[in-house]
Amino acid sequence: MFNFLKQCAKLAINSLLANKTRSFLTMLGIIIGVSAVIIITSIGSGAQDLILSEIKILGTDTISIMPGKAEENGPPASVMGIIITTLTYEDAKALLEKKNSQHIINVAAYSNTNANVSWGSQSSNFDIIGTNVGHLTMNNFNVESGRFFTIDEESNLAKIAVLGSQAKEDLFGDSDAIGEKIKIKKQVFEVIGILEEKGTVAFQNYDDKIFIPIKTMQKLIVSSDAVGIIRAKVDNEKNLPLAIKDAETTLRERHDIRDNSGEDDDFTVSSPAEALEAIETVTGALKFFLAAMGAISLIVGGIGIMNIMLVNVSERTNEIGLRKAIGAKNNNILVQFLIESTIITLSGGIIGIIFGILVSLLVSVIAQALDYNWGFHVSMLSIIMGIIVSSSIGIIFGLYPAKKASKLDPIEALRYE
Repeated sequence: MFNFLKQCAKLAINSLLANKTRSFLTMLGIIIGVSAVIIITSIGSGAQDLILSEIKILGTDTISIMPGKAEENGPPASVMGIIITTLTYEDAKALLEKKNSQHIINVAAYSNTNANVSWGSQSSNFDIIGTNVGHLTMNNFNVESGRFFTIDEESNLAKIAVLGSQAKEDLFGDSDAIGEKIKIKKQVFEVIGILEEKGTVAFQNYDDKIFIPIKTMQKLIVSSDAVGIIRAKVDNEKNLPLAIKDAETTLRERHDIRDNSGEDDDFTVSSPAEALEAIETVTGALKFFLAAMGAISLIVGGIGIMNIMLVNVSERTNEIGLRKAIGAKNNNILVQFLIESTIITLSGGIIGIIFGILVSLLVSVIAQALDYNWGFHVSMLSIIMGIIVSSSIGIIFGLYPAKKASKLDPIEALRYE
């Protein structure tokens, strides 16, 4: 039996090599499907590494408050860029009061816009961030030169600015920026500080931004008392549920919301864990969709296998008749053609696995070169599944052509031209 299987495998390989182009095109659907499965699982794991690392950078002991009530199956509309003006700087200050929350120890409120900034002949558009003193410690930022603004300056319409390291480079080059005057929307600001290079934090590059006191931002730049988001630091990660509850109670009282069920809330309080869960839901749906595309490729590949095996049966009808005439049984013919179809799909599966690993490795290398915490993951389970699935497709879609070959009448087969 072993010798017979060995001989069938040899015949199958010779048949593949005799029609290289046709064999490759036949395997293409399997290659695409299997490589898609490998790439999807690898990129999904890498993306989770990235998301987890960014959440750790933000801190697992923080909560975020966004304007607008969260949708039933998603975040509030403000996340999508829709302007909602239900949160204020005063809301952020209220969260720091001990009578409102015993566990919130720091708060940062943000209002942002994009505006033209000029110094001398230099002019460019920058993201302008209006914030308060809490921003510095909330994000572990350090001032490289000069200083950050004070609590008094954040609320007294002080026209001062702190530049990110890249923003300083873009505007001033090698010149000293401290004490210089810049124009933001025709308002003159004095540069009082330069931040240390920070890089990308939570998918944002803070180095190319300009920071000004939040009340100055609201009154002189955007003409709105609203803030886009409030972030609060909690004294201990274990106290997150209590801090969230206190924040919700405080904001409901300030916004005159009497219903404590959350149905009438005009804000959304969330923790990093909830944000991670929402992101995992989105990425999970995406992975399912892409996996479905891979499955369709495998089915299309299987149909291609069936088609080419039917062509093989037609082309080798005389050979089948000759083998039957000298004693080959129906089962021998059946097994031979099943082995051929399995070898075609298994070869496609192996090529797909190799291609999928290489693409996954390339994505990982590029992401890491861009300074993202992206791990290279290829699970043994996905490799094993790729081999099993490709082999199974060869058997399933090769069965009909193999049965057709095995049932050929030897006399009719010998007469076939």
